[in-house]
Amino acid sequence: MGRTRPKSRKAKTIFKENTAEPVSPPSVHALLEKAQELIVRCDYELAGRFARRVLDREPANAEAKEMLGVTQLETGELEAAKETFLSLIPPHPEALGSPPPSAHLYLAQLSDDDPHLALKHYQAAVDILSAQLKGKERAVDPTTTDDDEAEVKRNIVRALIGMVEIWMDPSYDLCFDPAAEKTCEELLNLALQTDPGNTEALQSFASVRMSQQRPEEAKAYLEQAWSQWKDLDLDDSRLPPIPSRLALVKLFLELELYTPALLVLQGIMATDDQEVEAWYLEGWCFFLMAEKAQESGGKLDELTWEDLARDARDCLETCQMLHINQEHPDTPLLEHVRELISKLEALGIQPSPDKEGSDEEGGWEDVEGSDDDDDDVEML
Repeated sequence: MGRTRPKSRKAKTIFKENTAEPVSPPSVHALLEKAQELIVRCDYELAGRFARRVLDREPANAEAKEMLGVTQLETGELEAAKETFLSLIPPHPEALGSPPPSAHLYLAQLSDDDPHLALKHYQAAVDILSAQLKGKERAVDPTTTDDDEAEVKRNIVRALIGMVEIWMDPSYDLCFDPAAEKTCEELLNLALQTDPGNTEALQSFASVRMSQQRPEEAKAYLEQAWSQWKDLDLDDSRLPPIPSRLALVKLFLELELYTPALLVLQGIMATDDQEVEAWYLEGWCFFLMAEKAQESGGKLDELTWEDLARDARDCLETCQMLHINQEHPDTPLLEHVRELISKLEALGIQPSPDKEGSDEEGGWEDVEGSDDDDDDVEML
């Protein structure tokens, strides 16, 4: 009969087999990078979880707070977002000595019920950014790039334009203040002094000139703005963001400049053919062109009013479909689309027949790479 092994030896063996190196938690830097990546991917719920993970370890981390505020803003938690951004600004006990200007910019947007408070936040952001810009101009830091300085200038201009929009908004009493016109001029002149040739500032100047019934000057500002980027490739980083280009289209339509409006819309749709407002504006543009053709004997630029009206109907039908499918929040836009479709229907204008072999017949394909989402969750 063999000798029985001591139990202690077996216990030691089991202990050795289960010994493993402890897994180190992700660093704060890695968590912040992942949160930023998820925000770019519009996965705000998961990005917020990463930001909270950082704040569990470093409650005063300003970058994590800002990211958390962005995720709350994007998911409709407006009051929570406001509290988060306020925690970054003195006299809040958790605020840093020099608050990030972005906190003031977000709070300005969240203060639409109080225009004076919104203006105060915009001005605070301009002051902080201007101090940063002066510091960059004085610094001889090899890590400071022209791109950094250009971004600071663009943010100053956007804050100044935000102030102009508040002064011009007819829903606020400020619009009727005798100082409104002069204030807008001063703000926009400062914007162009800060960043000469800035297209958003030029467009804002055009909007002011429109409100002053000075259409020729407005056209000159728009042409100056558009000429800076109309020949750029669609993937060029110097292109204005889509919302800025949509605003330009609206101004073109107000001035009855239909051809440039359609050219800008063509570029937007080549980038994003699911953009609801772009389809709406294209339909509205063709509708206005059809009306003008009727007034001009039935044709405009060799196109009959019926052809233009049919193009309008097709765009508006697509807009309506996308609006419903995306559950788009702009209800007045959908109401106007339906009103225009009803007018076209009354004129006997029907949508174009569906083209054969459309993409819809192909069905959906499985998207590879979904494992990335699992990796993101595991990192938490």
